[in-house]
Amino acid sequence: MNKEELIERTKKFALDVFDVIDLLPKNNKGQVLGRQLLKAATSVGANYRAACRARSKAEFISKLGIVVEESDECIYWLELIKDCKMLNTEMLNTLITEAHELTAIFVTTINSTKRNSKKLTVSSDSQNHKSEIINLK
Repeated sequence: MNKEELIERTKKFALDVFDVIDLLPKNNKGQVLGRQLLKAATSVGANYRAACRARSKAEFISKLGIVVEESDECIYWLELIKDCKMLNTEMLNTLITEAHELTAIFVTTINSTKRNSKKLTVSSDSQNHKSEIINLK
């Protein structure tokens, strides 16, 4: 999956969450859970877009770490809504599955980026760095 497809996928996830939030009961419990889920779900896409604009590998990894935290938080809020029996289980299961998949994608991306960065460091460290200065004595 390329960057643009993942940007669209995270946006679709947020839009699907909007639909779920609209169906929550208008009581205190529904409003609190809806607000928390809304913040986490929109943060997934926003922080992924920020990661795509990162100026360094370290910044990229840091932003993706936030994405992982937020997608995992979505799982928590969706599971609470499900356990409270506020909505159709099938609809929630679909979103929970998507949140798990997004989390796995971003964890894998972080690990791959770290691994690739280490390979570059080891590769450049192992080169022979002889001085080009000639001793005239």
